[in-house]
Amino acid sequence: MLVFAEATAAHDEEDGLIRAAAEGDRAAFGELYTRYARMVHGILLARVTPTAAEDLVQDVFLSAMKQLPALRTAAAFRGWLAAIARNRAADYFRESRRLMPLEERHANAQLAAGGAGRAFEILERIRSLPEAYRETLILRLVEGMTGPEIARRTGLTPESVRVNLCRGMKMLRRLL
Repeated sequence: MLVFAEATAAHDEEDGLIRAAAEGDRAAFGELYTRYARMVHGILLARVTPTAAEDLVQDVFLSAMKQLPALRTAAAFRGWLAAIARNRAADYFRESRRLMPLEERHANAQLAAGGAGRAFEILERIRSLPEAYRETLILRLVEGMTGPEIARRTGLTPESVRVNLCRGMKMLRRLL
């Protein structure tokens, strides 16, 4: 019962932060950034290059800060922020395909084949997995989040996170 009470208190505290941020409290928004930046980065990294993910984290939070007053309930924040990250990655992907010169695409491919080639190869293999496994694996393996932390931040149940990690790792092992 004590664990449930602690979880409820933490959830209430976070909802308070979300409401305060929606009312313009920058310190509260800064705390939300601290709590959710790794999740946002992981979602972006599942879709775009590591360099782009770093830049897009800021874009996601700027967009969220502008749109936060329109959010209906604090409970919707986690999924809403994840959706902003996914949409921003999709926008970036469309823009980069249209704007990136062919020479730069070739240079990026050569860079990936260099010293960090194995890491890029593994990241590309993770990106080839179904979305649920891809995001969960990146949040765990790259962002270093624990299973319970992934569940809290994404709104997934702990059981779903465990299943996604287990199945995702099996699929990744087969690809490697």
